[in-house]
Amino acid sequence: MRTGRATRHLALAAVLTVLTQLGGLAWLISRLFRRKFLAFALLYAGLWLGALMIAPHFGRVPISCHGEGPLGMRSWVFCLANRNYVAPELKAAATDMATEMARTHPGTVTLALDGNFPFLNGFPLLPHLSHKDGRKLDLAFYYADHGRYLPGQTRSPLGYFAFEPGPSTCPPRFPTLRWDLDWLQPLWPDYAPEPERMRLALRLLSRDPRIGKIFLEPHLAAKFGAGASKIRFQGCAAARHDDHIHIQL
Repeated sequence: MRTGRATRHLALAAVLTVLTQLGGLAWLISRLFRRKFLAFALLYAGLWLGALMIAPHFGRVPISCHGEGPLGMRSWVFCLANRNYVAPELKAAATDMATEMARTHPGTVTLALDGNFPFLNGFPLLPHLSHKDGRKLDLAFYYADHGRYLPGQTRSPLGYFAFEPGPSTCPPRFPTLRWDLDWLQPLWPDYAPEPERMRLALRLLSRDPRIGKIFLEPHLAAKFGAGASKIRFQGCAAARHDDHIHIQL
């Protein structure tokens, strides 16, 4: 019985570690206290706050979770799970782009999605293949409803998995991270990427010398990217990039 219970706790700690990096440690320590769930909440809060202060000393800074300024996180979920950390140079590049977007199109809000965890190069941020060194960040599309820009909104609550239809040369394969999630698509509102803002964002990012690569599905790159050489196809083994823009140093 005790072995089974220990196995369950270790499995849960592993899941929390995969999802948040710090949650597994908080869960294991909380087992030492009588009021375990309260201890877990307090321990995780302490580790979360500690990461905000300590991570910059290890080369990663958080993107704001408070909705202040032209760049912010799409959801508190990313912040709660410690997935909003990037290298200072990448944050500066994304902030500069968002500032120019808001200057050119007043009221424009640039939303960040998954960045990286606060600590340890090489620590994977699943389901991404490459978000493990602080040098990668996903940005949400800019959306419009019948031509009217929707500030701070995305088709899905997290900004992911609302795919834009278009041709693909990727053959069916298993296993793969290139999920189609056809059953999920009818649940999203019928918004469309706002073309002027999409083109400007990709142009600004492509011209920024700090940005090394941009990942976007080819049919969207052809529509909005104007042939910029930094815009690449991520390959058929990785997740689809017709619901967000991936940028990296």
